[in-house]
Amino acid sequence: MMEIVRMKKEHCELLAELEKLCFAHPWSQKALEDEVDNPCAYFVTAVDGEKILGYGGMHCSHGECYVDNIAVFGHHRRKGVGGALVGALIQEAQRQEAEFISLEVRPSNRAAVALYTKLGFAEEGRRKNYYTDPTEDALLLTRRFKKEGDL
Repeated sequence: MMEIVRMKKEHCELLAELEKLCFAHPWSQKALEDEVDNPCAYFVTAVDGEKILGYGGMHCSHGECYVDNIAVFGHHRRKGVGGALVGALIQEAQRQEAEFISLEVRPSNRAAVALYTKLGFAEEGRRKNYYTDPTEDALLLTRRFKKEGDL
């Protein structure tokens, strides 16, 4: 049964391999390990027993949360893992009383865009030529949280 747990240093070797599979500019094992002790970072791992399915992480400061990465091993995609990871980040952002949580995504990653939209994110802009390998704009998606007294 899948669980979402805080990322541990012992997860980082395999997560660095996942980064290489998913991203043109992957984070290193050391970079991931550094986030475990970073007080502004919140990184989680999806696990099923001892098996790592994926991970996600964000940084929060001054009421703003920015998702760094969401990555799921290919054979575990379309099984709710990504949604569970993003859901955990949303819950933590709300726990921290953030005003919003924001992320960038390739427009060509239709599955991710659909997931984020389903989870309440809305497009707030584009970053021109943000991605390389191949070059592509980034959609800037944000989910804003209402505070008491907001209309």
